Amino acid sequence: MSASYRGGEPVAQVVRSGFAESFHRGSVAVTDPAGNLVASIGDTGSPVFPRSSNKPMQALAMLRAGWEPGSEADLAIAAASHRGEPFHLERVRSVLAGAGLGEEHLQCPPDLPGNPDARNAVVALDGPEPKRVYMNCSGKHSGMLAACAAAGWDLAAYRDPEHPLQELVTATVEELTGDAVEHVGVDGCGAPVLAVSLHGIARAFARFVEAPEGTPERRVADAMRAHPHLIDGTNGPDNRSMTAVPGLLAKGGAEGFHVVAVPGVGAAAVKIDDGAGRASMPVALRALATMAGWEVPLAAKPEIDALTWPEVLGGGEPVGRVRTLL
Repeated sequence: MSASYRGGEPVAQVVRSGFAESFHRGSVAVTDPAGNLVASIGDTGSPVFPRSSNKPMQALAMLRAGWEPGSEADLAIAAASHRGEPFHLERVRSVLAGAGLGEEHLQCPPDLPGNPDARNAVVALDGPEPKRVYMNCSGKHSGMLAACAAAGWDLAAYRDPEHPLQELVTATVEELTGDAVEHVGVDGCGAPVLAVSLHGIARAFARFVEAPEGTPERRVADAMRAHPHLIDGTNGPDNRSMTAVPGLLAKGGAEGFHVVAVPGVGAAAVKIDDGAGRASMPVALRALATMAGWEVPLAAKPEIDALTWPEVLGGGEPVGRVRTLL
């Protein structure tokens, strides 16, 4: 891999009232089920931060550390970027309680729920008081703490890149992506974020969906797909896509990152250069269809079309769409 990401090409445009008012550039890596690169746009070999798209691999490392979740849903929340809805908070607290821990052990930043209804509800009840459990990465942090408790590792330093858990995460990421981690940063939640290539992250997701039943990789994928509402939220694109297409695995990340994988088809990883999340899922889904030959199931087509060509509003009414250029 080269030392720095070089950027991509135009992959989407925003059309308002029949007029193209803006464009998004980015890079796309598409693999076959074995993880081989079969198509690409832009720079797919240089390291980028996948942000929360790394979470399935972090959850896998938690299992490898010896954590045994109390339920499939507890494993799903550890790989989630939740929106602070009541069922999200219930699962985060379940993971902590299963390890004999509490919210005071969390080291993610205090926040308010990302879901507007959930945020309004907690503000009405407690006032605008941010809490760590509301933060969208609290599921990952609760899982990290539970893994440390299971392994007998220090709880206070679990975010340190040299902590045994984070070293295991790094080894897991390198194994699944086939990349050497070239840079370690600090994610928005305070935990380490690891830079790998787009091809590498797509290869990892292909491995998740092709893993044999009962393996730790398959456990993570199955938990996410069985509980998609936990992964982002009621109206989130990951929830909607995984609900519409059984077997599909999707995980978005900050700064315009998204990965989607389908068993027997392959995976698509997308980085939007300007960090715009509105273009990442449409491009990922379209890449699977046009570059990997994925045939969207007929029953899922309305929902997948809505995610691939999201509406642009004017005056509260649809006046255009985000249009992919693949």
